[in-house]
Amino acid sequence: MPRSLRAGGASLAFTFLLGLLLGLQAAPLVGQAIGQGFELERAGRYADAAAVYLTTLRADPANLPALLGLERVLPPLSRIAELLPLVQRARERVPENGTLRGLELRVWAQMNEPDSLEAAARRWAAVVPRSEAPYREWALALADRRAFDEARRVLLLGRRALGGSPATLAIELAELEQRVENWEGAAREWGHAVAVLADLLPNASSQLAEAPAPQRARVVAALTSADAAPRARRVAAEVLLGWGQATEAWRLFEQSIAGPPSPEIASALRRFADLAGAVSTPAGHRVRGLALSRWAELVPSPLAERARAEAVRELIDGGDRVAARAALERVAADSLAPADAKSMAEAALLQVLIADGQLDAAERRLATESNLLGGDDRAALRLQLARARVARGELDRADAVLESDSSVAGIAQRGWIALYRGDLAGAIAAFRSAGPFAGSREAATDRTAMVALLMAVKGDENRELGTALLALERGDSLAAVQGLRRVAGQLPPGSGRVEVLLLAGQIAARLGGAAQEATASQVFQEIVSAGDTGTAPPTAELEWARLLVRQGRPVEAVQHLEHLILTYPGSAVVPEARREMERARGAVPRS
Repeated sequence: MPRSLRAGGASLAFTFLLGLLLGLQAAPLVGQAIGQGFELERAGRYADAAAVYLTTLRADPANLPALLGLERVLPPLSRIAELLPLVQRARERVPENGTLRGLELRVWAQMNEPDSLEAAARRWAAVVPRSEAPYREWALALADRRAFDEARRVLLLGRRALGGSPATLAIELAELEQRVENWEGAAREWGHAVAVLADLLPNASSQLAEAPAPQRARVVAALTSADAAPRARRVAAEVLLGWGQATEAWRLFEQSIAGPPSPEIASALRRFADLAGAVSTPAGHRVRGLALSRWAELVPSPLAERARAEAVRELIDGGDRVAARAALERVAADSLAPADAKSMAEAALLQVLIADGQLDAAERRLATESNLLGGDDRAALRLQLARARVARGELDRADAVLESDSSVAGIAQRGWIALYRGDLAGAIAAFRSAGPFAGSREAATDRTAMVALLMAVKGDENRELGTALLALERGDSLAAVQGLRRVAGQLPPGSGRVEVLLLAGQIAARLGGAAQEATASQVFQEIVSAGDTGTAPPTAELEWARLLVRQGRPVEAVQHLEHLILTYPGSAVVPEARREMERARGAVPRS
C-alpha cells in the first residue's frame, strides 16, 4: 500500500476518534449546564438561567430539558415569544416527539394566540390521526389559561374525531368538570372511563369522594343511571362508603358484582372490605363482614378460612348475628380450616350464642370445645357469660362460671356478684384485690366509686342495697331508684344515707320524664337540706342545678350554683360549678 494512503487513513481514523472523544465529553458538559440553569432557576435568577438554557440550545437545538427550562423562566421575564422559534426548530428536527408538540401548543396558549394554537394542534392531529395526545394537550393548554369552555369543546371534538366512544378523553373531561365544580359531569365521565379500564377505579373514587355534600346525590345518580356500567356503580358504592353510608354502599356494590366469579370481582370485594375497615359504625362493620364472606368464596385455602373467621367478628360487631352464624357454620364444616381460624370462629360463635341469650348452649360449648380456644379468648368468654347470667339475675350460675378464673377481671366480676347478693365486705375485698387495672378505665372508675359508697354505708351486709343495685345492672332503673330510696331511709345519719340518696337522685335525673325529674329534685333537696359535711351535698346541688337548666329554669340554677360555691368553697366540684354557672347565665333571657 502506498505510504500516502496509509498516512491519509491514519489521519482519518484520528479525526474520527477525536470527534468521538469530544462528543463523549460534551454530554456531561451539557448535563452540567442544565444543572447550573436549574440551580439558577431555583435561586430566582431567571435571566441567568435563561442565558444558560439558550447557550445549551445553540449547541443542541433539540435539547428538551433546556426547552422546558425556558418554558419556566421566560414567562416571568415577559419573554415567552422568544421560545416559539426555538421550539419550532426543535420540532422540525424531531417531528415525532410528542413532548415538543405539546410544548409548542402551550407556548401558543401563553402568547394568547388561539388561532395559531388550533392550527398547530390540528397539524399534530393530522400526523397522528389515531392519538388522543393532540386534543389532550390542546385542551390542557386552554384549561391552564382558564378557557374551560373552549377546553371542553376541544375534548368533545377529539372524542368525535377518534370515533365517538364515551371513554375517549373521559379522564380529561372528568378532571376538567371537577375544576369547574361540575361534579355530576365529572361523575358521568369517570363512569365512562372505568367502564373501559378497571385500573382507573381507585382514582375515580378518590377524586369523586371530594364532592361537596350538596352535590353528592347528583354524583351517585350519574354513576347509577340506567345505562351505567357495573364498574361505575362500584365507584358509586365506594364514594358512598367514604361518606359513611355503608348500607347503601353495599346495596350498590352487590349490584355491581352480579355475574360469574372473576379475578376482578375478587379484587373488588377485597378492596371494598379494606375500605369498609375505615368506617367504624356498626353498619361499616356489617358490610365489611359481608364483603369478606363473599370474598372467601372466591379465594383458595387458607385465605378463605381466615377471611370467614374475620367476617364473623365484623358481622357480630355490626349486629348481624344471622349472617355471622352462617359464616361460622361454613368455617366449622371446613376440614381445611387452619387451627387459628377455627379458634377465632369458635370464639365468635360463642359470642353469638351469648348475645342471642342461648346461655346454656354457650356454657356447654365453652366446656366441651375449650381446647380450640386460646387462654385469653376463653377468659374473655367466661366473663361475657358471667355478665349475661348476672343480667338475668342468675348470680349462683354466674359465680359458677368464674369458679376457676383467677384473673383480675374475674375477681372484679366476682366482686359485683358479691355486691348484688348483699355481701358488701366481700365486694370491697374483691374490688381492692382486682386493683385499678382490671378492664377499662371506666370500669375501674365504677369500682372505685362503688367502694367509696360501700365504705360510707359501714356494714358487712345489706341485701336490700344489693337487690337495688342488681336492678340497676339489669336495666330496671325505676326499681333501682325506689330500692335505693328505701335503703337510704333505713340507714342512720352518717352511715351512707346521703350517698345512697345521691345515687338514687342521679339515676332518676338520667331517666328523664316529669315524674322522675320531680323525684330527682326532691332527693337532691333532701340531701342539700340535711347539712351533711361530706361530698354528697355539693355534688347533689350541682346535679340539681343541671336538672334545672335542662328544665328551662336557669335563674334558679344560678342561685343553687352560687350557694354551692359559697357554702362549699373547698369542694372538688366547685370548678365544674363555675363552668355550669357561666352556661346557665348564658341561658338567662336578656331583658
